[in-house]
Amino acid sequence: MPKFNILSAASQVAAHLRQDLIRGRWSKWMTGVDQLALNLGVNRYTVEAALLELEREGLLIGQGPRRRRLVVRPDGMSDRQLRVGILLYEKKDDQRKYIIKLPDALTNAGHTVVATTKTLIELKMDATRVSRFVKQTAADAWLVMGGSHEVLKWFSTQSVPVFALFGRREGLPIAAYGPDYRVAQMAATRHLVKLGHRRIVMLSRRERRQPKPGLPESAFLNELQNLGIKAGDYNLPEWEETRLGLQQLLNSLFRVTPPTAFIIDEPDVLIATYQFLAEKGFRVPQQVSIVSTENHTQFSWCGTPFAHYEWDESRVVSRIIRWAVAVSRGRRDIKQTLVPTKFIASNSIGPAPPQ
Repeated sequence: MPKFNILSAASQVAAHLRQDLIRGRWSKWMTGVDQLALNLGVNRYTVEAALLELEREGLLIGQGPRRRRLVVRPDGMSDRQLRVGILLYEKKDDQRKYIIKLPDALTNAGHTVVATTKTLIELKMDATRVSRFVKQTAADAWLVMGGSHEVLKWFSTQSVPVFALFGRREGLPIAAYGPDYRVAQMAATRHLVKLGHRRIVMLSRRERRQPKPGLPESAFLNELQNLGIKAGDYNLPEWEETRLGLQQLLNSLFRVTPPTAFIIDEPDVLIATYQFLAEKGFRVPQQVSIVSTENHTQFSWCGTPFAHYEWDESRVVSRIIRWAVAVSRGRRDIKQTLVPTKFIASNSIGPAPPQ
């Protein structure tokens, strides 16, 4: 009978961490002792002993007391350098903080960013056009920001790895990261209804409405129903996403049954709506309340801060880097993360005007 070897607690932890190191879970720095102890449900002395064992094996290099250890790639395992194409929703997205930080972060991880000449808006959010563009671009992996279900579904059928930042990725086998607006959406809807609003309109992008309402839009409509308000096309209208199309929609809405509140998910659309209200003599929030689904930098100079939804953007870049590392090591990463959001009220909302 072979000898039965009973591993100590530290050796069991070391075996667990060793597997994750070989799989490439950590690319440069090992997670700290206290966090590992919390994650694994063991005491920090057991974790410290396990990490010392991995140091002796050459998988980690100590950096001194209370400092994280450097990860050493096992012999024979090398990372593939990726050319990552970034397909933005629209050109102005390149001013978002996490998009500005991303090229340097990818470069530091040993990859390169492929300069792309088109955005999803310029490609008309059309899967056929996107397909041609992607096949003409020398990229090994793609980051797609704000993609429609049609576009992301096409990417999910390709051999090239894809990471969806926002967009209609639900139900697709692709890596993704973005805010879960449903909780904030329901909270904002309840808040408005509590203030007496019953004619609430959400202005949302076409890809958020079609082929069926997305998760946040559905949450909005369902919450109206739950609060006793019949929800329909009035609350989530179809409209042509042009300056003229928005003007026509707003004129139509205010012709018979003027909305008393808007929830708007694009800063450009919000600013244009705000201007329309001012030109027509409607005061915010005395006559019309406004909620933005994001606290965009474009609003920073506004005298009245808009009520909005907040979420933690600080981990966007690190999540994309983890995905790139996994892809470079031949691993399939299709984890989808929905980040919690919360509704922040402000002076852009008030009681519904008397009818």
